[in-house]
Amino acid sequence: MSGLDRLLRPRSVAVIGASADPTKTTGRPVGYLQRHGFGGAIWPVNPRVAEIGGLRCYPDVASLPDAPDVAIVLLGAERAGDAVRDLSARGAAAAVVLAGGFAETGGDGGDRQARLKEAAGSMRLLGPNTIGLVNLADRIVLSASGALEVEDLAAGRISLVSQSGGILGAVLSRGAAQGIGFAQLVATGNEADIDVADVVDHLAGDDSTDVIALYIEGVRRPDAFRAAACKAAAAGKRLVAYKVGRSEAGAQAAISHTGALSGADRLYDALFRQLGIIRAERFSDLLDVASALATRRLVRGKRVAVLTSTGGAGALLADNFGLAGFELPPPDAATAERLAALTGEVAVANPLDLTLAGLKSEVMNGAIAALLESPTYDALAVVVGSSALAQPRLAADAIAAGQAISDKPVIAYLSPHAPAIGAALQRQGIPAVSAPEAAATMLAALVPPAPLAAPATAPEAPVDLPSGPLDEAESKALFARFGVTPVREVACATPEEAAAAAATLGETVVLKALSRHLAHKSDVGGVRVGVKPADVAAEGAAMIARVTAATGRAPEGLLVQEQLRGGVEVILGLQRDPHLGTAILLGMGGVAAEVFHDTALRLLPIDRAEAESMLAELRGATLLQGFRGRPKADVASLIDTVLAFARMGEALDNRLVTAEINPVFVMPEGQGARAADALAVLT
Repeated sequence: MSGLDRLLRPRSVAVIGASADPTKTTGRPVGYLQRHGFGGAIWPVNPRVAEIGGLRCYPDVASLPDAPDVAIVLLGAERAGDAVRDLSARGAAAAVVLAGGFAETGGDGGDRQARLKEAAGSMRLLGPNTIGLVNLADRIVLSASGALEVEDLAAGRISLVSQSGGILGAVLSRGAAQGIGFAQLVATGNEADIDVADVVDHLAGDDSTDVIALYIEGVRRPDAFRAAACKAAAAGKRLVAYKVGRSEAGAQAAISHTGALSGADRLYDALFRQLGIIRAERFSDLLDVASALATRRLVRGKRVAVLTSTGGAGALLADNFGLAGFELPPPDAATAERLAALTGEVAVANPLDLTLAGLKSEVMNGAIAALLESPTYDALAVVVGSSALAQPRLAADAIAAGQAISDKPVIAYLSPHAPAIGAALQRQGIPAVSAPEAAATMLAALVPPAPLAAPATAPEAPVDLPSGPLDEAESKALFARFGVTPVREVACATPEEAAAAAATLGETVVLKALSRHLAHKSDVGGVRVGVKPADVAAEGAAMIARVTAATGRAPEGLLVQEQLRGGVEVILGLQRDPHLGTAILLGMGGVAAEVFHDTALRLLPIDRAEAESMLAELRGATLLQGFRGRPKADVASLIDTVLAFARMGEALDNRLVTAEINPVFVMPEGQGARAADALAVLT
């Protein structure tokens, strides 16, 4: 067994620093192990006490009868390192360090955590600054969380990985109140050793887990996290994540538009999307969505039936399902006839209101069966109305009977405040919520995930790369090496050279200052559009003077470009995130990019299908399809340009700080896509 296997399913547990006082935090773990049914050996360690909880207490680690599979270390930060070193020397497989005062405090805390990790040696370490773990599938609790005071903690098929110990307790207690059971709950804390990726990887092969819920503040090892998420997906296990830290502070300080438009939180959106992870927008969604996924039912289409005994609640559900993209078609003829015979009404509709028919078990059972067996519907939502307070078993028994004859998703919406009824439904495997928005969120989560893209081999990077910021001509030359086509242009040292070049590029040209130190040329008068070749020399001299006066540095030269007409402007960018890797951004260019934020974001690598899905996200993509008589744009060439840019990002990897083309002119179909402005910064 690996250290992580023995951590989660130990046969022996040592509790270092255990107290004989059960009211103290250090007195809880031994009592919790006993109370919740741990069947292995429990070895308290405290030199001042002979017995704890009827168990012999040992004076130190060396006195233990054997090397423990896992030890809970309840000592303070200063003494925890010594205990961890002793455990490692004794041959323990893993240790759980609850104490804070390590890297989370900054300063000396980081050094203290490094020493703790060093003391652990090859022994696995959970924490520090963690509340521990709870394995309800095997009745093993290695934690001091007060949530374990609940006597009847039900096992279930949902596992939780949380970077916050307090959230583990919050989710566990909320789940118990809502009738939702768990398999494993692990708080990774400061992640000196074991992190979220390690635990997800383990749970991907855990027979007791069907759904993995994540509460994360950040991903420490993105590549390992991706691999673990893909392993879970391959095993048929769904992931739902609640990510905190949505601040965009500092984005406006970025040197490129791409940096300002691709904040850290958007990168997590992209990461989750590409890994098939459902992002919980509200904290309550973490449990609601996980409980729906645990049913292992999928909604194969967008057609939903709503069964209600109160018109208002039915309308609420219908409205929220519609906002989530679902449809509520009327029943087909055969189903309508079957429902009419049940209800005694000539006309039946969707939502189907049973108020006049009366809430009888035969009516409820018959209506649920008819709707689930109908070819018109892909899912069913049942409103559990106020009458359920008097007949709490009616809806639950009818829904349970319906689930036995169909694999379609069934969701219960509690119209009155009835938490006891909701918990009873959840315990029967029926997802139940008390908010119509949550019902829609649940159902949307049951849409089958798209298959994950196979990992691609990154192209080799050029070896003759410069460092630092490149000027526009150098940036385009770099991009062209990977297949990005630039506009026709000539880099010139003097205004006179620029005038000669302009004569070969058309009736009017675009004139720009050329500088490695000027990211936003237009801000200082470094761009002129529609310049006639005869005016280029004079305009070039004036531009050099303007830029020099504004920046205190003369540009290295001038860039003369052909002036394109008839294309659709698109922005394409790459931004290197120090934690998650390189992101690619695609958006509508010009005003749309900065004002409307009409952009799509992905983390590399991407394939053609992913590039096409990015384009489909853009509201302005309609402009590429021949909007209002305009010619259809060369979308295929745009996708080729996106993939070429992505190949460059993969090849350059951490050599790249940022790169951008704004705009790419997407010309009419058959005429290609061309980079008109560019910047790149390399380390």
